[in-house]
Amino acid sequence: MWIAQNISVVGDYLTYVALVGLVKDATNSTFLVSLVFAAYVLPSFFFSPIAGPIVDKFDRRKTIITISLMQAICGIGFVFANESRIWLAFLAQLVISSLSVAILPAFGAALPNLVRSDEELRQANVLFGSSWGAMVFIGSALGGLVSATFGRTATFSADIATFLVCASLVWLIKAPMQESRSSKNRERIRPVKDMQEAISYAKKNEVILALMASRLTFAVGAGAVSQLAVLAIDAFGTGDGGSGLLLAARGVGSAIGPFILMRYARKNMSRLLLLCGVAGFAWGLMYLAASVSSSLWLAVIFIGLAHIGGGAQWTMATYGLQASTPDYIRGRILAGDMGLAMLMTGSSSIATGLLGEIFPIRIAIAIVASIACVASLVYLVATLGIRKRLIDGK
Repeated sequence: MWIAQNISVVGDYLTYVALVGLVKDATNSTFLVSLVFAAYVLPSFFFSPIAGPIVDKFDRRKTIITISLMQAICGIGFVFANESRIWLAFLAQLVISSLSVAILPAFGAALPNLVRSDEELRQANVLFGSSWGAMVFIGSALGGLVSATFGRTATFSADIATFLVCASLVWLIKAPMQESRSSKNRERIRPVKDMQEAISYAKKNEVILALMASRLTFAVGAGAVSQLAVLAIDAFGTGDGGSGLLLAARGVGSAIGPFILMRYARKNMSRLLLLCGVAGFAWGLMYLAASVSSSLWLAVIFIGLAHIGGGAQWTMATYGLQASTPDYIRGRILAGDMGLAMLMTGSSSIATGLLGEIFPIRIAIAIVASIACVASLVYLVATLGIRKRLIDGK
């Protein structure tokens, strides 16, 4: 499962680098580049009411295999996209992203059933979180290299292959990826009612709400990520290669972050919530530094440091949610959490793109990074009471 997810992530970022370059070359529009990132993330919000119940009520292994094969078919649209058919690339990405809404919750909900203890779950999350970052690095670097060397069609073709490999690897998994379901939990999917059940469960658990809120402090400024390619091109005068470097730095930071911070979160939910807030603040502060960098390589360093915080926060929040929710509703909680985070991320991306049409890209990134810093400080203050109650054992 770990290898399957990593290969899928590599494919995502192969395509992202090539797709951003295609849109930028064809339109020279900062706003349309931001829509590429939005096309990756916004479907999570709109389809999470369906994805969550699917993950909880259907066989997770079969779900991942079926969706991966459908994504491979949709990826053919990228091959036929060009500067005069940009709409086809956007359509292909929207459909692929819509299908993938169930993939991450399925992997995340299955993980606690494949480990033997809470410590193994923590270690598995460090492995998955850090390797995600490593695969973002590899996918982004390869995306820039393959696009520059062999062309974007070759890059899109490689992405199609990753979907097929992912499906094949998950097919090999024989261990059950979910607990046995009672007849009540096997009833038909009712998106509204099913998600209402998840919302009701979350409302009764302030820790779950705090963990979900921690992601939003990152997501509110995540639109800056959508503009890394524009920063490379407009501020530093590079092409797909420079975009690949900045995105690769994101991956390196995300790979390192979980190893650094997750060791301090062992069986200590109060400390985990504190670290989520601190990591979010560090992310925003480093993006502010990147926005005023005098060279591409300095920006690469700051982006890497930023995503040490961003990668650690994402991994810690995932671990906390997995440890705090039972299997029968875990898929819906994770899908709902992902949906809200991606709605905020997509909205931030669009807003950053619009700011980039009005201001130089450096200023646009600085604005959203500052908002992320403020959001993290508010989160740290707002969760003081929860953290104190957890310490007191109440």
